[in-house]
Order: sequence, then structure tokens, then C-alpha cells
Amino acid sequence: MTETGTPPNLRELNKRRTREAISHAATRLFIEQGFDRTTIAEVAAAAGVAKMTVTNHFPRKEDLFFDLHEEIVGRLARAVAARAPGESALAALRRDCLAGIDRHDPRLGFSGPAFARTVLDSPALTARLRELHEQGETALAAALAEAVHERPVGFECRVAAALLAAVDRALVAEVFRRTLADEDHAAIAAAVRPSAISAYDRLEGALGGFAVREA
Repeated sequence: MTETGTPPNLRELNKRRTREAISHAATRLFIEQGFDRTTIAEVAAAAGVAKMTVTNHFPRKEDLFFDLHEEIVGRLARAVAARAPGESALAALRRDCLAGIDRHDPRLGFSGPAFARTVLDSPALTARLRELHEQGETALAAALAEAVHERPVGFECRVAAALLAAVDRALVAEVFRRTLADEDHAAIAAAVRPSAISAYDRLEGALGGFAVREA
């Protein structure tokens, strides 16, 4: 389905397939050769497309690897926007996070050892992941401000967003660490789930009543 909820046409399907082919080829090369040593021209050749096609789909080289970058940036804000009547922002984020852990969501760091190692071995990818988390925090602050009818985004919403987004950042770092220690997804999920619950419990006293959707 497209963003408007209609079935994609042939042109849209071909565009999506091309994007996926480029992303898969890039990921394979980055893992085999290292991110910094792989060129856009090599990615284009591996995907069977022109170099300009690669840059049209992925203006930033780092996003060839983080092909879910838009999902990473928008996940927290969308969870707050979709909270149920009577549910606080914290409760919605807790629910979304735990569901993501249970399904081994790649946006929470669940990947293979090769993927995690490629990220941590590349200063450019590590910096891009940090930037994506910062952008997600900014989007979350805007969603919180919308929820409490605050314009422009104020200090309280920015602080709340920083505290809530910190759970995600710590979670991704821990999932990567355990992945590189050769733990499987089920074991990682079982280990990090109680930690996530504990983190949200600690934030409950400060933010449990913040941005509650009216019934």
C-alpha cells in the first residue's frame, strides 16, 4: 500500500523493487568490504543500476545501510500520536517498545553480528545512527508538544523527549553488544525486556501523567 492507502501502481512497484535491490546490494558489500572502503559506483554495479539511480534513491551513503532510517526517526513520535484514550505518552512508548522487543524489531537493533559489527567499525555509520536517534528525539518532542497543545515546542517537552528517547538509545546499544557476543534474538529479547520495563518504571513518577490523551 502507498502512503495514501491505495494499492501501488506498476511504476511505484518498480521503484520500490529498485530501491530494495540497491539496499540489499549495498548492505552485502558494506558487510563484506567495510562501509568506508565501499564506493557508490561499486554499489551501483552490484545492483545493476546507474550511479545516479543510487543517489536518487539514497542521497546519503549511510542511508544505503540504514534503509529504515525514516522508520527509526519517526517511530517514537508515531507511537505517541497513536496512543489510546486515557493513555499517557510514556505508556504508549512502553507498549510500543515492548512489542518491538517481542518481535525482534530491527529498529531496536535486532540484526545479525555482521550488521552490528559493520556499524560499530565505521565512524560514519556510528555518527549517522546517533544522528537518527537525535532526529527521533526532536520528532518526539514535537509530538509531545502537539499532545499538550504547546507551540512552539517548549523546554518541558524537550526534556521529556530526551528522557523517553534515552530508553531507545540504551536499548539499541545493549542489543548490539549482546549481538556481538553471539547471543541469539530470543536470548537478547529475554535479557533486555526486564531492563526496558525497569527504565520506564523509573520514569513513571516524573512522566506517567504527562501527555495523557483525553478519553
